Amino acid sequence: MNTFPVRRTTRQVNVGPVHLGSDAPIVVQAMTNTDTADAQATASQVESLARAGAELVRITVNSHEAAAQVARIRELLDRHNVNVPLVGDFHFNGHRLLAAYPDCAQALAKYRINPGNVGKGERRDEQFCQMIEVACRYDKPVRIGVNWGSLDPDLLARLMDTNAALPAPLPADAVMREALVVSALENAGRAMEVGLPADRIVLSAKVSHVQDLITIYRHLAARCDFPLHLGLTEAGMGTKGIVASTAALAVLLQEGIGDTLRMSLTPEPGGTRAREVQVAQQLLQTMGLRAFSPQVVACPGCGRTTSVFFQELAQRIEAFLSAQTPVWRSRYPGVERLHVAVMGCVVNGPGESRLADIGISLPGAGEHPSAPVYMDGERVMTLKGATIAEDFIRLLEAYVAARYGHDEQALHVLLSAQAPIAQQR
Repeated sequence: MNTFPVRRTTRQVNVGPVHLGSDAPIVVQAMTNTDTADAQATASQVESLARAGAELVRITVNSHEAAAQVARIRELLDRHNVNVPLVGDFHFNGHRLLAAYPDCAQALAKYRINPGNVGKGERRDEQFCQMIEVACRYDKPVRIGVNWGSLDPDLLARLMDTNAALPAPLPADAVMREALVVSALENAGRAMEVGLPADRIVLSAKVSHVQDLITIYRHLAARCDFPLHLGLTEAGMGTKGIVASTAALAVLLQEGIGDTLRMSLTPEPGGTRAREVQVAQQLLQTMGLRAFSPQVVACPGCGRTTSVFFQELAQRIEAFLSAQTPVWRSRYPGVERLHVAVMGCVVNGPGESRLADIGISLPGAGEHPSAPVYMDGERVMTLKGATIAEDFIRLLEAYVAARYGHDEQALHVLLSAQAPIAQQR
């Protein structure tokens, strides 16, 4: 039984049709890596991320050329019926760009402001407040996103001086962590003083080390009720990036911390940007917090499964489900919770297959060349011969139609076409 704590903030921030916080589902975000000044390329990547499942997409707004194209990007997406909200990522010159391009300010559904690089000294507060005033004017929510790579040096120096005067000063890294939390909270307070309602504020405090991230977000969650955006910044590439991000975010999610997240993965050359969306979805679904697509359980293989047949079948089923899920979602509500087992031998195969909604236990090395199929815990038939893969896929399609489309006849006809188990024994 799930025993997730219920820290989840009581406050909810609405970003267009997407809700963050309170009892809303944890939202998956992604970010483009195109030049935003190229409206066509950016709109195309936003669309691909949205099709992959991103519920918010952030775009860089770093120049006059980029800001001038934001409204055009929104228009291109609307033409293709892609209603994913766009988040504008501002650094250094956001106060100028938002003031100079009101169509950009209006087209964005949310602003991301990094208070550590909006200016220096007195100008920092002035320029931060200018951006907040624009958000108030257009009724836009804001993520105040602190990052340890661009932390306000004046704030850090202030906290270091205070710490040095203590009878037992804390280590420098502890002060750094506290500075991130204080920066997020102080700037949220400053934004509310300017007039931004509390229910238009999201906070984040990103670092690139797992243990630091966990500690910082625990402190941040204990000291505020704003929705929190999770992410391990500069997580890295490939397996390292996936493992590091998952290690950090899984701990926080298990503690009820986090209302939206992004996997900041470095794509491999030529790799798809949608990978970060897929990993985020898998994390949430594996933890039982969201359901996005049917899941396949497959054994890792051992000396009992020297044949690659079950591996090929598992891969084939994964590919089939990936292709079919977008079609099935509109026809079969709830199909994203389907649990399929593709197992390789008699050790755990029958048991795992019974526990799945539908499962197949393939013959391992030395076993009788037959594959029992289970549906809802019951063995319904045994497949044999060279067409096991094709036969199981047909059964899978019929099972989905019967369970989620209430087409019991489709499954009955298919099962009746096979010899009953009693006759096979």
